[in-house]
Amino acid sequence: MRIIDAHAHIFRTLAGFGADGELRMLGDGRAMWATGDEAAIIPEGYGDGCFTAESLLRMMDENGIGKAVLLQGGLLGFDNHYMKEAADRYPERLRAAAAIDPFCRNRERILHHLADDLGFRIFKFEMSTGCGIMGNHPDFPLDADFMMGLYGEIDRIGGVAVFDLGSPGDGSSQPDAIRRIAERLPGLQIVICHLMSPRRTHREELIRGLRTMDMGNIAFDISALHWKVRPEAYPFPTAKEFIRIALDILGPGKLMWGSDAPSTVAQGTSIRQMVDYVMEAVPAADAESIFCSNAEKIYFGG
Repeated sequence: MRIIDAHAHIFRTLAGFGADGELRMLGDGRAMWATGDEAAIIPEGYGDGCFTAESLLRMMDENGIGKAVLLQGGLLGFDNHYMKEAADRYPERLRAAAAIDPFCRNRERILHHLADDLGFRIFKFEMSTGCGIMGNHPDFPLDADFMMGLYGEIDRIGGVAVFDLGSPGDGSSQPDAIRRIAERLPGLQIVICHLMSPRRTHREELIRGLRTMDMGNIAFDISALHWKVRPEAYPFPTAKEFIRIALDILGPGKLMWGSDAPSTVAQGTSIRQMVDYVMEAVPAADAESIFCSNAEKIYFGG
């Protein structure tokens, strides 16, 4: 079966920033926040202080993954030019998303450069209160006028707007605002990361959020869902339950598998396990859509 990773990361220089300040490499695949907390970022054997496009491709080849979508966020920092360089170097295998901090005064100029000069068609907005925009900016409505201007430009170029909303209960988790965006811009393809990032206790919140965002132009990736419901060991029964709930509400045409590599692998879950538990959670007839064709259509134009 063909597999597309709809949510992966690369970086040549770690420049993370969020609620815990800056994140910088210590070496040996580990990094430290400004709070002194440490995190495993790169799995052993894939780099000491960076995780390049070539490292990701090696991981993909070792696990039978044909293509991947490169997303950006606060954990690793923004590097739009490296994303474009990687996607241009491996056009048959990689698609890259640009990233913008909407609080930049020159956000419109930035977006126009990324879209019109560099050719980006995918734009990632990591809004989470941990590693995202709301980690170091006040909470704000995702459908505020200054945000709608950005979404309108992405819609103009036929692009995709990708949102990491954080977890239910966070100020960044705004399913109602996402629905309003989708209603006001019905031609804009929207993707929500991590199936809303539910924790183990968020079953009802997940159901309400998915029902709210059950619209034709909204899709979801299920990357790192097993990590969001921690602590839970493989084969991640709660993550499986949440995937089945999403299938019941949304159907298989709106879900995409992703790894969220490299940090998820560095934290102890193999790509094989991430594939296997999802395969066990979904009907065989739906696997092709979830593992390949949905991402092919949304991100690769297939």
